[in-house]
Amino acid sequence: MKLIIRRPKQSDIQALHQFFLHVIQDTYAKEGLAELVSDQKLEWETKKQYLAMDLESQGEKRYFWLAVDEETNEIIGTIEYGEANELIQQTVKEDLTNCPEIGTVFVHPNYQNRGIGTLLLQKILMTLEKQSMHCFCLDSGYKQAQIIWQKKLGQPDFILEHYWGTNNHHMIWNRQLPFRLKE
Repeated sequence: MKLIIRRPKQSDIQALHQFFLHVIQDTYAKEGLAELVSDQKLEWETKKQYLAMDLESQGEKRYFWLAVDEETNEIIGTIEYGEANELIQQTVKEDLTNCPEIGTVFVHPNYQNRGIGTLLLQKILMTLEKQSMHCFCLDSGYKQAQIIWQKKLGQPDFILEHYWGTNNHHMIWNRQLPFRLKE
């Protein structure tokens, strides 16, 4: 498969909205949280807002990269960065002005475990370095994603124990740039 990594366009909006919804629903189902429909809707609305912020500000407020299958022109992955969310800011308790949050790291379920997320992460890290950012943050409450992030980023800097219920923790990473992903 040949991938194109590119910025979003206005013509991608509907496809991206459907992509976000599909990945969110799949993730919640895999995490055993399919019944949390209102939480899924809230996450979906947030991702749509982030996309709108990117397109309206031309990447100033949020900044997306898309992975697109060159043959089918299907969006199969996304990543973005922007201002760190409230939970990260409250937990890290330091000035995060030039330390954005990396988020919306989504890979279509049919394309997971093929290195697409890693390619997108490498692309966003290079973008942040070019933007003269000195660090980045990332958070995750999904158990499956936490396993991946620990492999790529090492142990989290903050663990909010039982944040999502018994034995369901929330993890936050705060890393300096340049950063080399772990294999």
